[in-house]
Amino acid sequence: MIKVLLADDQEDLADGIKSVLSASSELEVVGIAADGAEAVEMTGRLHPDVVLMDIRMPNMNGVIATRQIKEKSPETKVLVLTTFDDSDYILNAINNGASGYLLKDITSASLIEAVKNAYAGDTILPAKIARRITDAAKMVSNDREIKLKRAYGFSDREVEIALMLCEGFTNKQIASALKLTDGTARNYISVIYEKTGGENRADAVARMQSAIRG
Repeated sequence: MIKVLLADDQEDLADGIKSVLSASSELEVVGIAADGAEAVEMTGRLHPDVVLMDIRMPNMNGVIATRQIKEKSPETKVLVLTTFDDSDYILNAINNGASGYLLKDITSASLIEAVKNAYAGDTILPAKIARRITDAAKMVSNDREIKLKRAYGFSDREVEIALMLCEGFTNKQIASALKLTDGTARNYISVIYEKTGGENRADAVARMQSAIRG
Protein backbone atom coordinates (compact mmCIF):
# COMPACT_ATOMS: atom_id res chain seq x y z
CA MET A 1 0.00 0.00 0.00
CA ILE A 2 1.39 3.41 -1.02
CA LYS A 3 0.76 6.02 1.67
CA VAL A 4 -0.10 9.47 0.28
CA LEU A 5 -0.26 12.84 2.04
CA LEU A 6 -2.19 15.68 0.38
CA ALA A 7 -1.16 19.32 0.88
CA ASP A 8 -3.70 21.83 -0.42
CA ASP A 9 -5.34 24.85 1.20
CA GLN A 10 -8.50 24.36 -0.90
CA GLU A 11 -10.50 21.92 1.19
CA ASP A 12 -12.99 20.96 -1.52
CA LEU A 13 -10.21 20.22 -4.01
CA ALA A 14 -8.28 18.19 -1.45
CA ASP A 15 -11.38 16.15 -0.64
CA GLY A 16 -11.93 15.51 -4.34
CA ILE A 17 -8.35 14.33 -4.80
CA LYS A 18 -8.69 12.09 -1.76
CA SER A 19 -11.80 10.47 -3.26
CA VAL A 20 -10.00 9.84 -6.54
CA LEU A 21 -6.95 8.26 -4.90
CA SER A 22 -9.06 6.22 -2.49
CA ALA A 23 -10.63 4.48 -5.48
CA SER A 24 -7.33 2.65 -5.97
CA SER A 25 -6.72 -0.37 -3.76
CA GLU A 26 -2.97 0.39 -3.93
CA LEU A 27 -3.18 3.90 -2.45
CA GLU A 28 -4.05 5.13 1.03
CA VAL A 29 -4.48 8.84 1.84
CA VAL A 30 -3.04 9.17 5.34
CA GLY A 31 -3.75 12.88 5.85
CA ILE A 32 -4.52 16.30 4.39
CA ALA A 33 -2.34 19.33 5.21
CA ALA A 34 -3.76 22.83 4.80
CA ASP A 35 -0.41 24.53 4.11
CA GLY A 36 3.27 23.84 3.57
CA ALA A 37 4.24 24.03 7.22
CA GLU A 38 1.61 21.49 8.15
CA ALA A 39 2.76 19.26 5.28
CA VAL A 40 6.30 19.24 6.68
CA GLU A 41 5.05 18.44 10.19
CA MET A 42 2.68 15.70 9.01
CA THR A 43 5.35 14.12 6.82
CA GLY A 44 7.60 13.76 9.85
CA ARG A 45 4.76 12.23 11.85
CA LEU A 46 2.96 10.06 9.27
CA HIS A 47 5.90 9.06 7.02
CA PRO A 48 4.00 9.07 3.70
CA ASP A 49 5.57 7.52 0.62
CA VAL A 50 4.33 10.30 -1.65
CA VAL A 51 3.27 13.89 -0.93
CA LEU A 52 0.97 15.65 -3.41
CA MET A 53 1.97 19.26 -2.87
CA ASP A 54 0.05 22.33 -3.94
CA ILE A 55 2.40 25.15 -4.91
CA ARG A 56 0.60 28.26 -3.65
CA MET A 57 -0.45 27.98 -0.02
CA PRO A 58 -0.51 30.28 3.01
CA ASN A 59 2.20 30.22 5.71
CA MET A 60 4.64 28.21 3.58
CA ASN A 61 4.48 27.60 -0.17
CA GLY A 62 5.03 24.25 -1.84
CA VAL A 63 8.60 24.97 -2.97
CA ILE A 64 9.88 25.67 0.55
CA ALA A 65 7.87 22.77 1.97
CA THR A 66 9.33 20.44 -0.67
CA ARG A 67 12.86 21.44 0.27
CA GLN A 68 12.24 20.92 3.98
CA ILE A 69 10.55 17.55 3.42
CA LYS A 70 13.41 16.29 1.25
CA GLU A 71 15.96 17.47 3.79
CA LYS A 72 14.24 15.60 6.62
CA SER A 73 12.77 12.66 4.69
CA PRO A 74 14.80 12.18 1.49
CA GLU A 75 13.03 8.91 0.74
CA THR A 76 9.63 10.65 0.51
CA LYS A 77 8.58 11.48 -3.06
CA VAL A 78 7.01 14.91 -3.60
CA LEU A 79 4.76 15.60 -6.58
CA VAL A 80 3.81 19.23 -7.09
CA LEU A 81 0.26 20.08 -8.17
CA THR A 82 0.07 23.19 -10.28
CA THR A 83 -1.73 25.12 -12.98
CA PHE A 84 0.09 26.09 -16.16
CA ASP A 85 0.37 29.66 -14.83
CA ASP A 86 2.58 28.40 -12.00
CA SER A 87 5.37 27.47 -14.40
CA ASP A 88 7.76 30.02 -12.84
CA TYR A 89 8.02 27.63 -9.87
CA ILE A 90 9.03 24.61 -11.94
CA LEU A 91 12.80 24.85 -11.72
CA ASN A 92 12.71 25.85 -8.07
CA ALA A 93 10.59 22.90 -7.02
CA ILE A 94 12.55 20.35 -9.05
CA ASN A 95 15.87 21.73 -7.87
CA ASN A 96 14.57 21.37 -4.32
CA GLY A 97 13.85 17.69 -4.80
CA ALA A 98 10.38 17.37 -6.32
CA SER A 99 9.87 14.20 -8.35
CA GLY A 100 7.83 16.12 -10.90
CA TYR A 101 4.78 18.21 -11.64
CA LEU A 102 1.14 17.41 -12.14
CA LEU A 103 -1.34 19.77 -13.73
CA LYS A 104 -4.59 20.15 -11.81
CA ASP A 105 -6.65 19.23 -14.86
CA ILE A 106 -5.15 15.72 -14.84
CA THR A 107 -7.61 12.84 -15.24
CA SER A 108 -8.37 10.56 -12.31
CA ALA A 109 -6.68 7.55 -13.92
CA SER A 110 -3.59 9.58 -14.81
CA LEU A 111 -3.35 10.98 -11.29
CA ILE A 112 -3.38 7.50 -9.76
CA GLU A 113 -0.81 6.30 -12.29
CA ALA A 114 1.43 9.33 -11.65
CA VAL A 115 1.47 8.67 -7.90
CA LYS A 116 2.42 5.03 -8.49
CA ASN A 117 5.14 6.02 -10.95
CA ALA A 118 6.58 8.64 -8.63
CA TYR A 119 6.68 6.07 -5.85
CA ALA A 120 8.59 3.77 -8.23
CA GLY A 121 11.17 6.51 -8.77
CA ASP A 122 10.05 8.02 -12.07
CA THR A 123 10.20 11.73 -12.89
CA ILE A 124 6.70 13.00 -13.71
CA LEU A 125 6.69 15.80 -16.28
CA PRO A 126 3.60 16.46 -18.44
CA ALA A 127 4.42 17.54 -21.98
CA LYS A 128 3.54 21.20 -21.35
CA ILE A 129 5.76 21.28 -18.27
CA ALA A 130 8.63 19.50 -20.04
CA ARG A 131 8.49 22.13 -22.78
CA ARG A 132 8.64 24.86 -20.18
CA ILE A 133 11.74 23.30 -18.62
CA THR A 134 13.35 23.06 -22.03
CA ASP A 135 12.47 26.69 -22.72
CA ALA A 136 13.87 27.75 -19.36
CA ALA A 137 17.12 25.98 -20.13
CA LYS A 138 17.29 27.81 -23.46
CA MET A 139 16.51 31.21 -21.93
CA VAL A 140 20.15 31.96 -21.27
CA SER A 141 22.18 34.74 -22.75
CA ASN A 142 24.21 34.12 -25.89
CA ASP A 143 27.18 35.28 -23.85
CA ARG A 144 27.04 32.17 -21.63
CA GLU A 145 26.72 29.89 -24.64
CA ILE A 146 29.58 31.57 -26.45
CA LYS A 147 31.84 31.32 -23.40
CA LEU A 148 31.18 27.59 -23.03
CA LYS A 149 31.73 26.93 -26.74
CA ARG A 150 34.93 28.93 -26.70
CA ALA A 151 36.23 27.27 -23.54
CA TYR A 152 35.37 23.65 -24.34
CA GLY A 153 34.33 23.35 -27.98
CA PHE A 154 30.83 22.17 -27.06
CA SER A 155 28.22 21.46 -29.72
CA ASP A 156 24.87 23.25 -29.49
CA ARG A 157 23.28 20.26 -27.75
CA GLU A 158 26.22 19.94 -25.36
CA VAL A 159 25.90 23.62 -24.45
CA GLU A 160 22.19 23.11 -23.76
CA ILE A 161 22.89 20.16 -21.47
CA ALA A 162 25.88 21.87 -19.85
CA LEU A 163 23.72 24.82 -18.86
CA MET A 164 21.11 22.47 -17.41
CA LEU A 165 23.84 20.74 -15.39
CA CYS A 166 24.86 24.15 -14.06
CA GLU A 167 21.23 24.75 -13.06
CA GLY A 168 21.22 21.56 -10.97
CA PHE A 169 19.20 19.23 -13.20
CA THR A 170 19.68 15.48 -12.71
CA ASN A 171 20.44 13.15 -15.61
CA LYS A 172 16.86 11.85 -15.61
CA GLN A 173 15.40 15.37 -15.60
CA ILE A 174 17.62 16.37 -18.51
CA ALA A 175 16.55 13.28 -20.45
CA SER A 176 12.86 13.96 -19.74
CA ALA A 177 13.04 17.66 -20.64
CA LEU A 178 14.96 17.13 -23.87
CA LYS A 179 13.15 13.91 -24.80
CA LEU A 180 16.34 11.84 -24.82
CA THR A 181 16.79 8.29 -23.61
CA ASP A 182 18.58 8.00 -20.27
CA GLY A 183 21.53 6.39 -22.06
CA THR A 184 21.81 9.20 -24.63
CA ALA A 185 21.69 11.83 -21.89
CA ARG A 186 24.42 9.98 -19.98
CA ASN A 187 26.58 9.84 -23.12
CA TYR A 188 26.28 13.59 -23.67
CA ILE A 189 27.11 14.26 -20.03
CA SER A 190 30.16 11.95 -20.19
CA VAL A 191 31.43 13.89 -23.21
CA ILE A 192 30.90 17.15 -21.32
CA TYR A 193 32.89 15.83 -18.36
CA GLU A 194 35.68 14.77 -20.72
CA LYS A 195 35.81 18.10 -22.54
CA THR A 196 35.92 20.09 -19.30
CA GLY A 197 38.55 17.82 -17.77
CA GLY A 198 36.32 17.44 -14.73
CA GLU A 199 36.91 14.45 -12.49
CA ASN A 200 33.24 14.27 -11.49
CA ARG A 201 29.96 16.15 -11.80
CA ALA A 202 30.73 18.77 -9.16
CA ASP A 203 34.18 19.42 -10.64
CA ALA A 204 32.83 19.72 -14.19
CA VAL A 205 30.05 22.09 -13.09
CA ALA A 206 32.52 24.23 -11.13
CA ARG A 207 34.79 24.48 -14.19
CA MET A 208 31.89 25.45 -16.46
CA GLN A 209 30.58 28.04 -14.02
CA SER A 210 34.06 29.51 -13.81
CA ALA A 211 34.22 29.69 -17.61
CA ILE A 212 30.83 31.42 -17.71
CA ARG A 213 31.90 33.97 -15.11
CA GLY A 214 35.25 34.41 -16.82
